[in-house]
Amino acid sequence: MRALEASLSDVLGRPSVVGVALVDAVTGLTYRSAGEHRLLGSGTELAELVDMIGARLHEAGAEGDLESVAVTSTRRYEIVQVVPRQGDPLLLATVLDRERINLALAVQWTADRTKDLLR
Repeated sequence: MRALEASLSDVLGRPSVVGVALVDAVTGLTYRSAGEHRLLGSGTELAELVDMIGARLHEAGAEGDLESVAVTSTRRYEIVQVVPRQGDPLLLATVLDRERINLALAVQWTADRTKDLLR
């Protein structure tokens, strides 16, 4: 778990990131969190949100798997990236300061972090 803590510390160390959480996508169990992660809600709420969005997209005819969810407010971006792995997927959820990062860059940057997360 030390590698996981280091990975999350790396994510939180980014100047625009104010909170981060790693959540089991099926059970909602939060494995690790840091910073202002409470802004994201509980792990269960995150898992339910991602599941609901994925189901609605599938019902609407979208093909492929859900990769990420971005929620914007006037002060923050909340980005949830699906982290595929053997077994249940994980969710890397981040809260970012909107004034310090562009949304497109934030989505790309968090997607890149998922590749390094479980190494």
